[in-house]
Amino acid sequence: MNKHFLAILLLSGALLHSCKQAPETNPVNAETATDFEYVVDQFADLRVLRYQVPGFDELTLNEKKLVYYLTQAGLAGRDIIWDQNYRHNLLIRQALENIYRNFDGDKTTSEWAAFETYLKRVWFSNGIHHHYSNDKIPPGFDAAYLNYLLAETDTELTGDAFEVLFNEADAKKVNKKKDDDNVAASAVNLYGPDLTSEEVERFYAAADAGAKDKPVEVGLNSRLVRENGTLVEQVYKEGGLYGQAITEIISWLEKAQGVAENEKQARAIELLIAYYRTGSLQTWDDYAIAWVSSTEGNIDWINGFIEVYNDPLSYKASYESIIQIKDFEMSRKMSVLSENAQWFEDNSPLMEEHKKDNVVGVSYKTVIVAGEAGDASPSTPIGVNLPNNNWIRATHGSKSVSLGNIVEAYSQAGGTDRLREFANDQEEIDLEIAYGELADKLHTALHEVVGHASGQINPGVGTPKQTLKNYSSTLEEGRADLLALYYLMDPKLKELGLTDDPGKLGIAAYDGYIRNGLVTQLIRIEPGNDIEEDHMVNRQWVSAWVYEKGLPDNVIEKVSRNGKTYYNINDYQKLHELFGQLLRETQRIKSEGDFEAAQALVEGYGVKVDQALHAEVLQRNTQFKSPPYSGFVNPVLEPVTNDAGEITDIVVRQPASFPEQMLDYSNRFHFLPAGHD
Repeated sequence: MNKHFLAILLLSGALLHSCKQAPETNPVNAETATDFEYVVDQFADLRVLRYQVPGFDELTLNEKKLVYYLTQAGLAGRDIIWDQNYRHNLLIRQALENIYRNFDGDKTTSEWAAFETYLKRVWFSNGIHHHYSNDKIPPGFDAAYLNYLLAETDTELTGDAFEVLFNEADAKKVNKKKDDDNVAASAVNLYGPDLTSEEVERFYAAADAGAKDKPVEVGLNSRLVRENGTLVEQVYKEGGLYGQAITEIISWLEKAQGVAENEKQARAIELLIAYYRTGSLQTWDDYAIAWVSSTEGNIDWINGFIEVYNDPLSYKASYESIIQIKDFEMSRKMSVLSENAQWFEDNSPLMEEHKKDNVVGVSYKTVIVAGEAGDASPSTPIGVNLPNNNWIRATHGSKSVSLGNIVEAYSQAGGTDRLREFANDQEEIDLEIAYGELADKLHTALHEVVGHASGQINPGVGTPKQTLKNYSSTLEEGRADLLALYYLMDPKLKELGLTDDPGKLGIAAYDGYIRNGLVTQLIRIEPGNDIEEDHMVNRQWVSAWVYEKGLPDNVIEKVSRNGKTYYNINDYQKLHELFGQLLRETQRIKSEGDFEAAQALVEGYGVKVDQALHAEVLQRNTQFKSPPYSGFVNPVLEPVTNDAGEITDIVVRQPASFPEQMLDYSNRFHFLPAGHD
């Protein structure tokens, strides 16, 4: 779903067939004046924003209730993502929050400031590993100070859960490096800590995936562990793993079903409840079909174990929830891409045997987010494309949405300073300001609606997670990016009424993509590290490949001026052709399941960092106060009741602070015992 608009956000972000479009390094917008206070907190490399929910007051009471119940259902599963991310996270969170609430000692010291920052970072990442780099977050204080705080507040944290904060164990939440045992080297709690990649792959190669033409997503909603020498799945379901939280999710979904807008919506919720009760992946597919077929009504939702980015082998999904209200005006404007999806497929540079004869049911809407939870919060996508299962997408279509108010919040909280520092010249800056926001919106729309719907796998070839393994996610994201890039200069966009000048739009899009892929996204990487996050990897391998292949014709020129590096595109038409060539090859890799070619592309172009350039970029970035990552607190939905206890209205208020919301969530939605197995 899943990662995946806005001025320098080049949303070539984050989704797998589901796709979750992630925001890029630093959104910029020339117009930032507003009375709404978007920024609520800033610390370390992070900034926490608020978002508004326009149009909520115009909903009917039943629609408001539906939004409220679905939002509560999402939050009821909050503990799940914490435990999925790392086996000691819930114990650690409980201890740190108890200290934060009860310590009445000296809070003016640098140690306490470091403790507060560390807790906020842990909250933001849903655990002790960085939400983007996957590296374990350094505390900034020593073990002695933590022991002092524990003693002062009568809090207990011992054993591995204490030691891991200060030692080298479990250093990486998700490790996808080429020469490592990716399962054994990943701290993520989707597998028992004693399992290896070979064991997992062997287990799922023998697993029953159901009908050959309609396979279920094996392993999606379970933890694989060794019990008495045998590998077994602990299934996420009522009465199973995470059962306490899932029971709460179900209770809210039952309320939501009672106020559904129509029969199809109610049926989809009914199947989601059945899935949570049984853990059946066949029921999950039945739900996905019902959900993608439920297109009427003003309210929609994402809820479940969906995206597999946190699994180094791409089997197991993280819990997430996003509740959406239709943005009718923007959805009408963007639906034209859905209506013309077949034209884009037919005119793409793919090999004929890799094109789809019938691109089915890709619906694209701009929506207003009303609440998020799990892996979607605090760090949220800006676009989502679901469901993930290939055969369902091919037969029943998919839903693709842009989270409009999230995008707006990123835009309003941004600025143009980084653009002016890293753009090559004033023309590039002017085009970004004039066309960058629209270019990013259309890039995301094309990525989601056309990119993920495009292409087909050759008969007899397995799914990408089987054939391309740890490279499947980054290859899929790059493939969708490339199709979008290929069309962003096309006159068809003007014909469809989406831009007045596809030439300038495309130039702004290409400038922004190359600038981000080769330079500005490096501000997110620690010195000496490789690039590991799938979307950052895909932006670099796309950009580095076209740069290298264009060297004979000087398509993209590396410019050094006053000790600073820039990339200047000299020939946009040839760059367009190179994007097409790489798109054709990337689709071939996916269609044929060519693991060696995928590995060569990703490892050869996407992972390694030019350390001299990296040091320069980090130094140039020190002048900016805005952190490279942003996330959100959620608006609070509060029921208004009459004397009989009946809900008469739902009102929206904004939380006063990031800690306030995090502590409130831990109080109200803590349904899993800390330290459970």
